[in-house]
Amino acid sequence: MSTILVTGGSGRLGRSVVAGFAAAGHAVVSIDRDPLPVDPAFDGVVQESVDLLDAAAVRAVMARHTPDAVIHLAAIAVPFSAPEDVILKTNTLLAYNVLGAATEAGVARIITASSPTVLGYGNPAGWLPEAFPLDERTTPRPWNAYALSKHIAEQVMAMFATADTRGLRYAAFRPCFVISPEEWAGAPTQQGHTLAERLADPALSAPALFNYVDARDVADFLAVLLERMADIENAQTFFVGAADALATEPLAALLPRFVPGSAALAAGLTGTAPAFSIAKARAVLGWEPTRSWRTELSTTPAAVSAIAR
Repeated sequence: MSTILVTGGSGRLGRSVVAGFAAAGHAVVSIDRDPLPVDPAFDGVVQESVDLLDAAAVRAVMARHTPDAVIHLAAIAVPFSAPEDVILKTNTLLAYNVLGAATEAGVARIITASSPTVLGYGNPAGWLPEAFPLDERTTPRPWNAYALSKHIAEQVMAMFATADTRGLRYAAFRPCFVISPEEWAGAPTQQGHTLAERLADPALSAPALFNYVDARDVADFLAVLLERMADIENAQTFFVGAADALATEPLAALLPRFVPGSAALAAGLTGTAPAFSIAKARAVLGWEPTRSWRTELSTTPAAVSAIAR
């Protein structure tokens, strides 16, 4: 089995990623300022608190653990949750330090998390894509520091891949709005609303274009990606999302209400079709999400009542 180093391992996504690889028998190193919860799922996981903005400290942790793979998740994860310059400097330097140290150490497989926000939706000056569903060919047009920092992280990944002469493998992935397991049971999402509330009021999910993904499905995607990296084109980027939208109505009807001018572009998003395509991950990796809000959301009377309102 492999040694896998995960930065941001205690985060909403990181916990599922760490638990998934640990359950599969890998040796997992979690790098995070906060400890993992006390849970049997994390038994045996090595935890370290490392200042990832300190390049020397990052190089040292790579040398201590000599991982076979690095998955970089650590970041200021919510747009506008800190001053714009702080978000840009922090996230960009984190990506550079972690990917740079992993490259210097000769880590065979190096993955960085990006974000769908690189595409630029939600721009107060207006935004329309070339087409729906959105995919890896859609032109990135970041309009805030968070989105720009994630776009730069992808470019940092590509830069190291371009210069590498040792056959190291790189990839980036753009996870949709991550739902952690406890949020299906009613815990607030990162925006402070419950999932039932987001489904009951489309205006709450509209800023993310109704995208979402179960954190465990992301963990499964990463497991498949690590297995396939040696066999696919290097330095690719993938969207990772659910197979449906976080909505009780078709997006063909919902998107025009929240994205002015999108009616014709969104007309094909009928039924449960999401705004973000995962066709590339399906075709290149054979990955398929297995969880949906329809199967995972708590069916307690309170949750059902909230959706019905």
